[in-house]
Amino acid sequence: MRFECVSRTDVGLRRKINEDSVFADSERGLWAVADGMGGHEAGEVASNMVTDALRCLPVVNDIDELIERAAEALRQVNGDLLDLARSGGRPGQTIGTTVVGLAIADGSFRCFWLGDSRAYRLRDGEITRLSRDHSLVQNLIDAGMLKPEEAETHADASLITRAVGAAETIDPDIVGGDAQPGDQFLLASDGLTRVVRDDELAAELQRGPPAKAADRLIETVLARGAPDNVSLVIVKLVE
Repeated sequence: MRFECVSRTDVGLRRKINEDSVFADSERGLWAVADGMGGHEAGEVASNMVTDALRCLPVVNDIDELIERAAEALRQVNGDLLDLARSGGRPGQTIGTTVVGLAIADGSFRCFWLGDSRAYRLRDGEITRLSRDHSLVQNLIDAGMLKPEEAETHADASLITRAVGAAETIDPDIVGGDAQPGDQFLLASDGLTRVVRDDELAAELQRGPPAKAADRLIETVLARGAPDNVSLVIVKLVE
């Protein structure tokens, strides 16, 4: 199974530091986007710790074993970030990061995540969101208290309920399924998904090769003010 892969990250137009981090290893079939939080460069530290931990995972042949090792790596980073926050001398400080990851092997995919960075799959012109945001507004939507179209403008749109470094214990959500030639997978921080609608993502992914789609998506975010760092990974399965 071969992959056409591209990754992009941009500081945006309103932030001084890029607290996002991306990881792409097509040889192992593993990719991730992490979106740090905490300010004063702490978010940058957290997101890089996550992608570094994934980069250091041993090579394994079984996709579910790989995901299990990835989840354990995230738990280790979680503990390290909690210790780092406690050592900072600021009670209540959180140094954390969201993460969304993708693994593909032998015609199957697995997606894991914590927070509101997202994963999508485009197949036969139809885009499917694979991840479900760990956020307050998503909980309100699930409870029928908020309409999906009201989520991005909600006052608490940025409040997430799960992240690496945000709680004593973490459990990433995991979904999986089949992966077919022609499928395109998109991993993205909320700097992209809060600015570009899902149908617009699908349209860009279909317009050309992944590299051009990635460039156009970054250009769109910048044209719309880029209020946050923006990062993405596009993976296309090639026969």
